[in-house]
Parts: sequence; C-alpha cells; structure tokens
Amino acid sequence: MTGRLPLDEQLASLQSVLSRNEVLLEVLGRTAKMELPGWYVTAGCLFQTVWNVVTDRHPEHGIKDYDVFYFDDGDLSWEAEDAVISKGKEIFDGLPAEVEIRNEARVHLWYEQKFGVPCAPHESTESAIDCFAATTCCLGVRLEPGGRWRIYAPHGLSDVFNLVVRPNPVLAPREVYEAKSARWQRQWPELTVLDWPSAPVPRGVPSTPCREAGP
Repeated sequence: MTGRLPLDEQLASLQSVLSRNEVLLEVLGRTAKMELPGWYVTAGCLFQTVWNVVTDRHPEHGIKDYDVFYFDDGDLSWEAEDAVISKGKEIFDGLPAEVEIRNEARVHLWYEQKFGVPCAPHESTESAIDCFAATTCCLGVRLEPGGRWRIYAPHGLSDVFNLVVRPNPVLAPREVYEAKSARWQRQWPELTVLDWPSAPVPRGVPSTPCREAGP
C-alpha cells in the first residue's frame, strides 16, 4: 500500500496520482501565474483526487471546488482580498470547476461569526492548513519556479492513501468535523472515519517541513 512506503516514495506517488486530475493541473498552473504570496492549492481537491484514484473512480469525482489559499497580511481589508478574487475569476475563466481564493491572513476576522469559536490570526498559509477539521485535509501543493512541486503535509500522507479520516481538534468544532466526514463517507463509503476525541487535545500540530518533488 502506498501509505506504507517511505516518505520520498509517497511524495512521488502523490504527484503521480494528483497529475491524473487535469482540472487540478490547470488550477495549479494558472494560480502560479498569479504570483500570490505563500499560495497553495489545498483541501478537498487534493485528498479527494487521491481517494478517487485509490478507489478506481474518475479523478474529478465528487470534488466540489478547488481551494486556493494565500497569505498577505500587508492589507487585511476585504477590498484587497476581493480584488484578488476578481482577478482569479478572469484567470480561471473557462475551467469546468469553481475555484475559491482566500487570504488566510484575514481568517480571524470572520471565523468566529461563521463557526462559533474564535480563531487567532494565522502566521502563514501553512498555519491555516494546520487547522483544518481533519488531519487528512492538511495538505497543500504549489508550483515553484521551474515547475517543481512544493508539498506541505504536516501529518504525512499515510491516512490520505489509506482512506482514513482523522479528527484535528485544534480549531474547528466537533460538529464541523462530523458534518464534513459524514458527507465524504456518503460519496466515498470506503472511508474509515475516526471518532472525535472525548478528551481535550492540546492545541498545535507537529512541525513538518515542506517537501519538494521533481517535475
């Protein structure tokens, strides 16, 4: 199983699997041209592509949208973020998928109103990815100059390839995790969804450096 391979082989397998999703490749290429600070394509479009390939589905099956995160704390106004979103609509015009662009430096300004719990300001795009409701979601990919892939995976890739959904109770509330995992399991019934922990878990995740894979 890919999830039991050495990490370098898992990274190569991840790039190979994600490259089967043609929409994802187009999103990566077009986002790179925007030159957004600290950007990653992240979340469902990545791990769900892996799930699809592992379970012999079409690589784009069930993927609702493609998330692009960036980090710009120089201007926290909605107007600045909206200008980037508007530019993205032009860049991604014609793609058969929705692309959502968000400045992760602004998350703390709206998170509590939406999810009911406060969110400290993120320090980077990586720190925002660290806070997804499931550790399986904590994955980001971007293209570096020369076409090299930069992969951020603070919890590794074993759960992603082994179809395990594991809670990440550092920020998102339990109900968010349970709603998302229930929706995912309806689309991918092969998933193993682990229960939310009964005891509080200390905030923070282990720091794992980004890794790069060749083009």
